[in-house]
Amino acid sequence: MTEPVRSTPPKAPGDASDVGRVQQLARARDEIVSRLRQRIIGQDEVVELLLIALFSRGHGLFVGVPGLAKTLLITTLADALSLHSNRIQFTPDLMPSDVTGTDVLEEDATTGKRHFRFIPGPVFTNILLADEVNRAPPKTQAALLQSMAEGQVTASGNTYALEQPYLVFATQNPIEQEGTYPLPEAQLDRFLFQIDVRYPSTHEEIEIVKRTTAPMPTTITPVLSAKDIIAFQDLVPRVPVADHVVKHAVTLVRASRPDDVKASELIRRNVAFGAGPRASQGLIIGAKARAILHGRYAAEVEDVRALLEPTLKHRLVMNFRAEAEGVTAEDVIADIKQSIEP
Repeated sequence: MTEPVRSTPPKAPGDASDVGRVQQLARARDEIVSRLRQRIIGQDEVVELLLIALFSRGHGLFVGVPGLAKTLLITTLADALSLHSNRIQFTPDLMPSDVTGTDVLEEDATTGKRHFRFIPGPVFTNILLADEVNRAPPKTQAALLQSMAEGQVTASGNTYALEQPYLVFATQNPIEQEGTYPLPEAQLDRFLFQIDVRYPSTHEEIEIVKRTTAPMPTTITPVLSAKDIIAFQDLVPRVPVADHVVKHAVTLVRASRPDDVKASELIRRNVAFGAGPRASQGLIIGAKARAILHGRYAAEVEDVRALLEPTLKHRLVMNFRAEAEGVTAEDVIADIKQSIEP
């Protein structure tokens, strides 16, 4: 696909600084991708969605078989952005306090008085990789909800703010379902995107094998600081978007609901529940981030349509008929794109 033509920057007098930031972010994006390429081969679409989620303040759900460098991608991104990262391996015996932290009883050696001190858990970081999140029971999965939605954690009646920026990237193994606890729809809806990590091409896999069996670069030079990232995250909501773009995003999302007037026969027959308003919000904020990452000054319809599948895929609840007949969420999204033109 050819690179979209860059739109004309805003002309309002107060927009000069924002225009400069857009240009700075577009340059920084190229530098970040270059740093990731030092360790990651291929996966261009995954990297694109990862950066859009980052600057949209959105969380991502990675779905892919083991061994596709999901963990390496997240840690490399953290290195390239001067951010702290933690990894939690979710297991059936993982407790909520193993995620959020716990209070420990301490005694003052001089006075003999005892008091509780909160020890933060691994959730207190900038980028959290929740590996195989569906292996933990629902109570532990729910421990992430407050941090994802509010950027804070409540433990023993006290609320602790998380350092910004804060993002959760969770992984799921799509082929091994034994001993897992499927994420409830309410928690899935907290993720901005479902990011499918697919097998590399033959050429890419050859390059992966050659590179990973040779000495690896040990350091990644940071491109942005945490302060820079927060400034760019604050910039995204200020990106202009025309009314017809918002209307198109809402129309696409509403068409996923079987009771909507624009729902196709395929959707009426195979979808139990469509995406809610959070999907419409995610499409627009993601489209804004996508636009400025490519150096454009306004979100356009093509940005919305490019993000439709990762935004809707995990939010569609298919019915038993769909499962029996092999109709997938991808089929539904393709039908929506085809039936609703720009």
